[in-house]
Amino acid sequence: MLFLVPLILTYWVLRMAFDFLDGLLSPAFDLWFNREIPGVGLVALIMVVYVAGIVATSVFGLRLILRLQQFLLSVPVIRPIYSATKRLVESFSGSPVTGFKRVVAIEYPRPGLWTIGFLTSLTNDEEDRPMAVVYIPTAPLPNSGWVAVLSVEDVYDTDMTVQAAMQMVLSGGIVTPGRITKRLLTDTAMVTAGEAPSPALRQ
Repeated sequence: MLFLVPLILTYWVLRMAFDFLDGLLSPAFDLWFNREIPGVGLVALIMVVYVAGIVATSVFGLRLILRLQQFLLSVPVIRPIYSATKRLVESFSGSPVTGFKRVVAIEYPRPGLWTIGFLTSLTNDEEDRPMAVVYIPTAPLPNSGWVAVLSVEDVYDTDMTVQAAMQMVLSGGIVTPGRITKRLLTDTAMVTAGEAPSPALRQ
């Protein structure tokens, strides 16, 4: 059982991933060839991603992508969905401009139990008290997390890098730093709603 159960679960996960990816483009090819060809959708998807990567690294391709993004951001119905998903993907990419800036820790689901998250922004409540917006990832798929708005007094800054936190989440905690140091997130210079984190948080 110790040998078979992980093997079966691995096959099941890979099969679901294959069926999902293959199903994105396979209907078009099935209609084109007038018969079902397993795997052709996945191969086509890989080729599309590869070509898109080549185009995105060229000067002409970059200009084309920027114009396409501007068009999508100008469409009323598409704009909120595309903008939110674009920012989320860029955050997971580790970009120093648009990515997650800080790894924080909160006591959840009860005092004494700690959960790591990513500080995404800062705001104020109706009484002008500073609040922290924290994205809480779920293991092993961090893109299925949730957002919490907490008082800054309840959020602890850590010495973990974004990359280390991502590895920890993706591995289900198997890859974990030997020591995690945390300190209160009480920088009063960032209490105004809409302001960016202070220089101490950008380091």
